[in-house]
Amino acid sequence: MALKRNGLRPRRLLIFPFILFAGVTIWITFHLKPEDLMLPTGAMSDQTLDYFLKKGQIVEKDAAVIQWYHAANSRSKINEALKSSAHMIEADILLRGCDPIEPIMAHPPQNDSDITLREWLKEVMPSGKGIKLDFKSLQAVAPSMVLLEQVRHELQAPVWINADILAGPGGKATPLEPQAFLDAVHVAARNAVFSLGWTTGWSPNTDNPGYSWEMVQQMETVCKPLVEPVTFPVRASLMSQSFAQLRWLLQQSDRYSLTVWTSLSDTFIVEDLLPYRQNISKSRIYYDLSDSQMAQFKVLPGFS
Repeated sequence: MALKRNGLRPRRLLIFPFILFAGVTIWITFHLKPEDLMLPTGAMSDQTLDYFLKKGQIVEKDAAVIQWYHAANSRSKINEALKSSAHMIEADILLRGCDPIEPIMAHPPQNDSDITLREWLKEVMPSGKGIKLDFKSLQAVAPSMVLLEQVRHELQAPVWINADILAGPGGKATPLEPQAFLDAVHVAARNAVFSLGWTTGWSPNTDNPGYSWEMVQQMETVCKPLVEPVTFPVRASLMSQSFAQLRWLLQQSDRYSLTVWTSLSDTFIVEDLLPYRQNISKSRIYYDLSDSQMAQFKVLPGFS
């Protein structure tokens, strides 16, 4: 009898791995959503909303509550931004056109400023507000990343790095070369969000084209190898005709989100944004619109 019992032990041990495997499979089936399995190894998710949740500045993971301050490209604008209720401060970066040649906060056609990027970071970092650095020239990227890397250990707030890297609907400006831009920012990309967009244009009293399938597929080709979270700046006035394309783009990875923006000269129907609000997770669409446009949007039936 002792020999028979000893002979059965190996079989019982062989059964255990199969029971364990079945249990793990059942747990995954009922506890993980499909998007939980989409992230490649080492990929990061966007922690912007989590940051403001932990600070008690928002109460739910709804990107529509995030407020923005634009073009903080001077000392006076920075002071105004720091006193505002904005969660995120956006500024534009160029390389100064005269000595000393260094990254400055300016938007074309301006080529000088009363504040450098080094000084700008020193002013903004202690506030705890998130920052969005918008690059208008490839030449400014590498020296800016050196400065950002020097203070990266002090930055706890979200950091977004923005550039238009592809030609988009109606775009006339020359986009920054995608791979050259990504190679330049990679050194300081830890925990940063890449904000990667298309050059666009809009004209009144005409049929403006939306984001085509070719445009979103080209963007996916660029972003698929990345591990960083990516938000795509999309022009509000071009979104009504682009729902299928932009939803498809978001479906390719849960690292992706949209940031809806508009120009002062644009006109659009706020109701056209509702399909995005109603069919895409609220945590995946930021709205960088005017206060009046957001107020109008939030009272629409179907917003909440």
